Amino acid sequence: MAALTVLVLLALGDLLLAGSAADGSVWPAFLVLSLGLAAVLWPVARRPAWLTPQLRTAVPAGVSVVLSAVAAVTGRMEQPGPGEATILLCLLMVAVRTCPPRWAGVCAGLTGGAVLALPLRGLQTTLQNNDLGFLFAVTLALVLPVGIIGGLAAYLRTLDNRRALAVTETRRFERLAMAADLHDFVAHHVTGILVQTQVARMMAVTEPDRLDPVLADIEHAATEALASMRRTVGILREGPQEAAGPDLADRHPAADLSAVADLVEGFGGFVGPKAVLHRTPAVPGDLPHEVQSAAHRVVQEALTNVRRHAADATEVTVGLTYEEGTLHVTVRDDGHGGTQMPYAARGGGFGIVGLTERVTALGGELRTGPRPDTGWEVTALLPAAGVGAKRLAT
Repeated sequence: MAALTVLVLLALGDLLLAGSAADGSVWPAFLVLSLGLAAVLWPVARRPAWLTPQLRTAVPAGVSVVLSAVAAVTGRMEQPGPGEATILLCLLMVAVRTCPPRWAGVCAGLTGGAVLALPLRGLQTTLQNNDLGFLFAVTLALVLPVGIIGGLAAYLRTLDNRRALAVTETRRFERLAMAADLHDFVAHHVTGILVQTQVARMMAVTEPDRLDPVLADIEHAATEALASMRRTVGILREGPQEAAGPDLADRHPAADLSAVADLVEGFGGFVGPKAVLHRTPAVPGDLPHEVQSAAHRVVQEALTNVRRHAADATEVTVGLTYEEGTLHVTVRDDGHGGTQMPYAARGGGFGIVGLTERVTALGGELRTGPRPDTGWEVTALLPAAGVGAKRLAT
């Protein structure tokens, strides 16, 4: 907010300078400054779709270049103040960092050229005073901020591209993991259906009165397999909503609620914090496989983050509750954020994003943040009924 205030004050200073000039013409400065401020300060949430980065940067820079050219020829416009140059440097940052690749160079060249062309507005005065050295010095002084801003923007664009690439890769890994889970789960149920069908065929001859329980098990297994297949295929076709971390070694068929107890039990050891699992009796044991797998991943990643970022924690509490068709998974610690691990071993921040990938893909919600007193809390709401049924119906 302070930077925006300074930018507006600099623009007002430019207008005052333009008004105090010999001809007192303010409208050229007002035009370019208003266009530049609108391009820089327009809120992202309210920015229309047609206001692309290339339009935001090219129009004010183009107007500035035209004004500089006209002033160089006619001498009717004095050299501008720092406001216009600052706005153009901001637009240079936008052009290099956010414009599409084929437009980035064009818009960056136009905005950078507009900055370097500003001294031309005093060309006539410079020629009258025979002081071309001053004009050259001012232009040379502007090359430095243009180079710094352009280089910084290019570096930030590289970081953005790396982040986008990492997000894309993690999405792919998550989708592959979901596909592997689907294969394992459906294969398990289809194998059971095959075995039970063979038993049912034999019982049809020897014990036909005992067929009903066997057929009920076959129906249940087929329903579960179809439900899982439809949910997961729907996720893979529609695409998840966030990004995640590629930790494929964690994803195995046994990642269910029964394995959560093993995770908690093996977490602390002799040097780690005490870990306790609270699972209410209301939590069903036959929740959908995707829900159990997601719950296991939430607990696993949260416990891993405690080790990475809260080595001073003394107690970790894992809670599993079930209310109104939704499984609530909560992991709390009492750490203050201290860690003894090397920086390279603390992760790149993709783990929580990976949980968001999986949880939101199932129609759930993931919440992370500090606790009111001390420590950190991770909460996942995984719909096992209601929301899940709606997804199956679509």
